[in-house]
Amino acid sequence: MRVNMTSSPHFHSKNSTKSIMWNVSLALAPAALWGVYVFGIRALFVLLVSIFSSCLIEYLLGFFDGKKDIKTSSLADGSAFLTGLLLGMNLSPTIPFAIIILANVFAIVVVKWTFGGLGANWMNPALAGRVFVFFSFTSMMSNYSVPKTLNVVDAIGSATPLSFVKTSISGGTSLLNPSQILSQASYPTSSFAASLSNSTGISPYAIDAFIGNIGGCIGEVSALLLIIGGIYLIVKKIITYHIPVYYILTFSLLTWIFAGVRDNLGLFNGEVLTQVFSGGLILGAIFMATDMVTSPITKKGKIIYAIGCGFFTFLIRYFGSLPEAVSLAIILMNIVTPTIDRYIVPKKFGFIKQVKTKEAK
Repeated sequence: MRVNMTSSPHFHSKNSTKSIMWNVSLALAPAALWGVYVFGIRALFVLLVSIFSSCLIEYLLGFFDGKKDIKTSSLADGSAFLTGLLLGMNLSPTIPFAIIILANVFAIVVVKWTFGGLGANWMNPALAGRVFVFFSFTSMMSNYSVPKTLNVVDAIGSATPLSFVKTSISGGTSLLNPSQILSQASYPTSSFAASLSNSTGISPYAIDAFIGNIGGCIGEVSALLLIIGGIYLIVKKIITYHIPVYYILTFSLLTWIFAGVRDNLGLFNGEVLTQVFSGGLILGAIFMATDMVTSPITKKGKIIYAIGCGFFTFLIRYFGSLPEAVSLAIILMNIVTPTIDRYIVPKKFGFIKQVKTKEAK
């Protein structure tokens, strides 16, 4: 028998595809449950319909491919469950169920299975499904609920802070930062955030966004619980800190330097915290940009990828027509990932670079 041996080092990981998928789902659970708590039973139905439809589509595709046993099918690895959960968390609690199913069909059939299944998809399936239905049903995808924790029913509460600020600025509001615009319009905020804001000087909208008391998609409203989930994944060594940290730092730096230009306040006057904690930035940076299949392999590659995500998120959010840009930014960098991996390669272990000397010449 001929045995081919390779040189050391050899790395062994206890993580399997199945354990990774279920651990990520577990890390998402606190933020998902908080979304159900603040938005009510309708949010729970959105999540359940999304998960069920994703898993059903995955099973049916495997069934027609000859894998009829659930235990041996691709359904068992938990990837379809995670796709459905992530997609549901990226949707409004008011979204019609038919749109949820359509989004999952696009995510699983078109993005995942058409390109070969798990490990072969060229962009994050959940993000692709969300972007597909967003551009197909923009008005319904832009309709949000006010968290019941605010105890208010207000017309402007149906818009997220980001979308309300965007509309106000395009309507001629200037020389005001986002928190000032929201404050002048009496955008709802919790009494706890208002009290803490008075003692710390931090915007009450940033505090509410950090805790989870703002309108938005089901799983993006609590930055705190998403960060806790991200720390869990880093401790379990499922993801590294490189993509989330460099993504958020890049966006924050660009926001601080250039965001004031949009608001007619000049350079180095951008409001950072409200923008970082609002929208899907934390959810995207921790749970979707870090997707192993669609993100670079090397540390340098991850940093370049993350900086690109931060740049495009800033560019589209501030100077594009959309109030939110995380999904599009990550998808754009998913497309660039193969190029990054091609040119950013690790140094070969044990390889000694040969340097030409004058004698050799």
